[in-house]
Amino acid sequence: MKTGWPTTESGALRFSTVMAALIGGLALTVAVLSGSQAILLDGLFNAIYAVVGVFTLRVGRLVVAPDDDTYPFGYGYFESMVNACKGLLMLGVSALALFNSITALLTGGNTIAAGISIGYACLATAACTLAALVLRRVSRHVSSPLLEADIDNWRVNALISAAVLLAFCLIPVVQALGWHAVVPYVDSWLVIAVVLLCLGVPVRVAKNAILELLNRSPRPDVVDPVRAAITAALAALPTDAIYIRMVRPGRMLYVTVHVVLVKGHPLSIEEADRWRATLDASVRRISTPVLVETLFTGDRRWAAPSAGLGEAEG
Repeated sequence: MKTGWPTTESGALRFSTVMAALIGGLALTVAVLSGSQAILLDGLFNAIYAVVGVFTLRVGRLVVAPDDDTYPFGYGYFESMVNACKGLLMLGVSALALFNSITALLTGGNTIAAGISIGYACLATAACTLAALVLRRVSRHVSSPLLEADIDNWRVNALISAAVLLAFCLIPVVQALGWHAVVPYVDSWLVIAVVLLCLGVPVRVAKNAILELLNRSPRPDVVDPVRAAITAALAALPTDAIYIRMVRPGRMLYVTVHVVLVKGHPLSIEEADRWRATLDASVRRISTPVLVETLFTGDRRWAAPSAGLGEAEG
């Protein structure tokens, strides 16, 4: 039964991009009318995500494509590159907003129109929460780092909008109490608080993506089950050592296994291929998508890393 909500990765990414464009356009318009730096920050966040979202849609199609002569190791690194760009752009906007807010505080604050600002904050909070829930629903059936990054974005967006709504609702209260001198500083303090509270999300997104681009080994919860499966699958083969290397750009896990056979143990091409098929099946039961390359040698120097890491017991 069709519900009208996206059910695939590409549909979810399109939905996220359209929502970001709509909210970003509305926020930038309201920011001009209200004079609010907090709403301007929200608009810039969403406008950036909408622009990057167009590239995300393209990358979402590329990462599931097979390798070719132009990209012999596939397109997995494009996924990490997009997430790194998202995180760094969010950090850049946050730094700019922080600078502008501090400048406003030092120059007498910023008077805003509370009525239209409250209306926008209500709408934005509802829209961002809806987007996060819709994407989370899709992510239960689709494993996608691109989708996870967008979910993080909408969670932060919803928190920002809710904080903006709360602060703007305090403005009429402050005015009613006669604390008029405080009003011009509410918007600037709000931006500073939001940036500092949410800074961890773009830092984490950018950091993880950059480490993937630098070919850092995945987290232990990814590495350990794969290493155990490979070691168990090769238990019947007489080995002197097993060296396992893994990288995970985006969703694709690349596994290289160097098997050092005991001296004098014969291994035909047909037998080697059967062992490769066994390892591939063993790893795919743990993680997918995955690319497993298995190499056999009788000399450690063709297998051991220079730092002596990545060895499993033979």
